[in-house]
Amino acid sequence: MLKIDIVSDIVCPWCFIGLRRLETAVAMVRSSHPGFVHETHWRPFFLNPNTPPEGEPYLPFLIRKFGSLDAVEALFERVRDAGREYGIEYAFEKIALRANTFQGHRLLYWAQQHGNADKLVKRLFVAQFQRGEHVGDRQLLIRLAVECGYDEASVSRLMNSDDDAAAVRDDARQIREMGIRMVPTFILNNDQVIVGAEDPCLLADALRRSIPQKDQQPI
Repeated sequence: MLKIDIVSDIVCPWCFIGLRRLETAVAMVRSSHPGFVHETHWRPFFLNPNTPPEGEPYLPFLIRKFGSLDAVEALFERVRDAGREYGIEYAFEKIALRANTFQGHRLLYWAQQHGNADKLVKRLFVAQFQRGEHVGDRQLLIRLAVECGYDEASVSRLMNSDDDAAAVRDDARQIREMGIRMVPTFILNNDQVIVGAEDPCLLADALRRSIPQKDQQPI
């Protein structure tokens, strides 16, 4: 079993692409190693840790950050072009608020105590980048989790408490202490680190190198 830690933030458009590229890389590896098995574990990263809990206007923030509307539009177009290759149609024009993602990371931390959270992560990316939903809103997070099959009462209890808050902050701190400053970052078996939404061929090569020698029996 290969463990893949994915350091990511819900509001990072390249993390959505990185997930699709990883899925493509896994399929490439399985074409030659049918027995390849992996598990994903999502780790928190805060691109904008000072975002107000209620969020703030999205486009004005980006204009301040990148210097002009033209620069922001150019960035959007680069991301759109990269996403289309993997079936992602970004709708940046629908995004009104830059979300504080702490509650979303807390939800993912909880979900992973109950199994794989990939479905929930994908739904959060869709909410952010294709539907323009405010992924910092607790009620929205409850609804999205229920859509993904989680028990509504349990998720509501979580979102109306501060459970796991300290654990999420501690995990994010550990990630920073590891020197990780860019997302997505992939960590294979707590050893090999791949920074950025890399090409699937590069990711596939890294995955193959992480397969134990005894299991490297390609067809």
